[in-house]
Amino acid sequence: MTTTAQFPEARQTMPGAGAILRQFWATSKGMTSFFIISCFFLVLALAGVIVDPREVLGQPVWMKSLKFAFSFVVYAPTVLWMFSYVKVRPRLMRFVLDACAAALSIEIVLFIIQAVRGQPMHFNIATPIDETLWSIMGTTIAVFYMINIIGFVVFLRQKPVADRAFILSLKLGMALMLIGFGLGFLMTSPSPDQMNILEAGGSVPAIGAHTVGAADGGRGIAVLGWSTEHGDLRIAHFIGIHGAQVLALIGWLLYTAKQRFSDKQRLALIWGAAVAYLGLVASVTVQALRGQALLQPDAITLTSWIGLAVVSILFTSIVMNKKNIEQRA
Repeated sequence: MTTTAQFPEARQTMPGAGAILRQFWATSKGMTSFFIISCFFLVLALAGVIVDPREVLGQPVWMKSLKFAFSFVVYAPTVLWMFSYVKVRPRLMRFVLDACAAALSIEIVLFIIQAVRGQPMHFNIATPIDETLWSIMGTTIAVFYMINIIGFVVFLRQKPVADRAFILSLKLGMALMLIGFGLGFLMTSPSPDQMNILEAGGSVPAIGAHTVGAADGGRGIAVLGWSTEHGDLRIAHFIGIHGAQVLALIGWLLYTAKQRFSDKQRLALIWGAAVAYLGLVASVTVQALRGQALLQPDAITLTSWIGLAVVSILFTSIVMNKKNIEQRA
C-alpha cells in the first residue's frame, strides 16, 4: 500500500535513513532498488575515474558514468519523495516509478559496458556493437521520457494533500524537469558537419553531439566537461532537469516562512520562480544553439540575463511587499 508523505509541520524530528528507505520502499520498490543500485554505480564510477587512466573525448573514460551516477542518485529520491504525496491512481503511479527505474537500470548497464570498453556512450555508431548499444540507449531514453509524461499527468491530478503552495512547487518543478529531459533530444540530430558527410555518401563515427559549432571533445569546464569555447546543449539540459529540486527547495523555504507571507503571496512567488527558471533555461538553450560558450556571453545573452534578473527581482519585491501596502491602505 502506498503511503503519503507527511508534511514537515507534522514531523517533530528528522526521520532516520531507515525510516526514509521504508517510506521509499512503500512508494515504489523498483525505484528504491534503483536508488540503491545507483549508489553502488556512483562508487564504481568514482573508483574508475581514480584508477583508470584512459580517456574518451578528452575526459576520463569513467567520467560520464560518474556524472550520470550522481544525477541518478539525486533523481531517484527526488521522485520517490514527490510521488509519496500522490494518492490518485496508486497503481499507475507505482508503474510509472517502477518503469522509470527499469529504463534507467538498463542505462547503467550500458554505461558500464562502454566504460569498460573505453568507448563513448552517446551518439556512438563507430562499430556495429557501438551502434547497437546506442540504439538501445536511445530507445530507453524515449520510453523513459514518455513514462515521465504519464507520471506528470498523474501528478497534476493530485489535489493538495498538504500546503497548496508547496504542492504547486512540486508540480511546476516536475514540469521544468520534463522540459530539461526534452532538451536532450536536441543533441541527437546530426551536426552540420555530420550531415554534410552523410549527404556526400560518407560515414561518420557518431550522429549527434553535445557541442554546437565544433566537434565534441574540445576544451571544457573541469568535471562537467561543458565546452569553454563553443555552445554546449548539456548546460540547458542539466539546468532544466534539476528544476524539480530547485522549485521544491523554494516551495519548502516559503512554507517555513508562511507566517510572514499569505498563501496568495507564496503561490505568486512560486509561479514567479518557475517562470524565471524557465527563462534561464530558454536563455542558455538559445545561447548554446548560437554556438556560444556559457562563460563567453555576448551582448545579447548578457542583456537577456540582466533583464531576467531585473524583472524577477522587481516581481519578487512587489509580491513580498504587497501585504504591507494593503495594510497601510
